[in-house]
Amino acid sequence: MKILITPRSFASASDKPMKMLTEKGYEIQLNDIGRPYKKEEMLKLIRDVDGIIIGIDELSAEIIEKANALKVISKYGIGLDNIDINMATNNKIIVTNTPTANLDAVADLAFGLILSLARRIPEADKKTKSGAWEKIIGKSVWEKTLGIIGLGKIGRQVVKRAQGFKMNILVFDLIKDKKFAQKCGIKYVNLEELLQKSDYITIHIPLNDATRDMISYEELEKIKEGAFLINTSRGGIVDEGALYNALRNNKLRGAALDVYNNEPPRESTLKELDNVIMTPHIGAYTEEAIENMSIQAAQNLIDVLEGREPQNRVN
Repeated sequence: MKILITPRSFASASDKPMKMLTEKGYEIQLNDIGRPYKKEEMLKLIRDVDGIIIGIDELSAEIIEKANALKVISKYGIGLDNIDINMATNNKIIVTNTPTANLDAVADLAFGLILSLARRIPEADKKTKSGAWEKIIGKSVWEKTLGIIGLGKIGRQVVKRAQGFKMNILVFDLIKDKKFAQKCGIKYVNLEELLQKSDYITIHIPLNDATRDMISYEELEKIKEGAFLINTSRGGIVDEGALYNALRNNKLRGAALDVYNNEPPRESTLKELDNVIMTPHIGAYTEEAIENMSIQAAQNLIDVLEGREPQNRVN
């Protein structure tokens, strides 16, 4: 069987995931071009593969339709917005993901960005290295209010980290886990109240038709003066034009982004602003998370090809 692996970091932290595949005798094609595949490239590559371990490369309906032998799409990560699930389902292709592999990695980054914004750490680093010796005044995180949009697996890990800073935690989510809320001392509120009362707002929801541009001009107008916004989820959830205006007009004190509408964000006007921290979609990139994602993605693929129900099937 022929397997296409598109994530460049797959098996980079351990040789175990690759051994899992090679021991099965699969013919493996790796991504050696140093970037995600473009649509035209995927249309050619997908034609005769039996399975694919996919990163952020596009798997649209048009591409999936060209897959004559494809039996499984194993997502290396959690987000599925780059995969046309309906087309895969219609073509009887099983789709899986790795929902628990990078929880701690993303939660760590989200909280690291909160601290970096609060204490202006990147700015302090840059100025000190340039020879300046300036006392940079930041904000406290201790006992401040944290607003979490989306209390899924990653959102819950952020809650645990925030508890260490005795933060007052507000949550907006359509599904309410009252038992978890009571145990962790969090309060469910509507989106407007969360925006108005939070000192730090962090986003942990999937990108879909309902959440695209969920944070735009109207929502940013409601945000508490001097608040910070952190997005390690998906770029399309935040309207970048609206965010640029809010930051430039000091409605928001600062923002930290790990995800963007277009990646890499070469044309983004946000790069002009000093009150923005920008990282290159590294939320899931720790050695531990890469190994976990690689093993889970490989096992999901093997299970489907050998006729077993995979642990993390999504369609």
